[in-house]
Amino acid sequence: KGGKGHVVVKFSPQGKVLMTLGKAGVAGASDELFNRPSAVTVAPNGDIYVADGHGGASNARVMKFAKDGKFLKSFGRKGKGRGEFDELHAIALDSQGRVFVGDRGNGMIKIFDGEGNLIDEWKQFGRPSGIFIDAADNIYVTDSQSDAKRNPGFRRGIRVGSAKDGTVRALIPGVGPEPDKESVPEGVAADAQGIIYGAETSAANLLKYVRK
Repeated sequence: KGGKGHVVVKFSPQGKVLMTLGKAGVAGASDELFNRPSAVTVAPNGDIYVADGHGGASNARVMKFAKDGKFLKSFGRKGKGRGEFDELHAIALDSQGRVFVGDRGNGMIKIFDGEGNLIDEWKQFGRPSGIFIDAADNIYVTDSQSDAKRNPGFRRGIRVGSAKDGTVRALIPGVGPEPDKESVPEGVAADAQGIIYGAETSAANLLKYVRK
């Protein structure tokens, strides 16, 4: 609205706009437009992967661009089946170039090769709101929505595990009076020392987690 949104913007370290994908304020399903893009990641060769969609009537696909912004391909569609998305909310790459897509609506991470071929689907990390994979292929996944109704048996929190085999090694629980009402970050990242950072949207907080 108002000529804003539906774009992906590349900045220099100094904050200068270097490239814009999409058209500000214009939603669409063509190769040149987005509809509520929710996450982006960049491959070592500069290829850009965009999680295009955020549930509802928005798109439900991953779009791939070359480093100069040229459209290369898209994959995925709205649905509950294999390789389909309900609510995209996160995207990350591992050291092998596999694309990890957080499909929060379907309650799983869907893993593709760089060309969009489905490799696997993981439900053990809950309803993924954010995904970060470090250089050693440790994976950090935030789950800010699981509860007894939407994802029985899963507690909200940040799950830490292996992007290589899907093992979950630890859960950092949220904060709150009871599990189904805990506040949990949606964004997540980790530094070279293993310190984890979580971004809370509702409280507008940045949380820091240090291993004891």
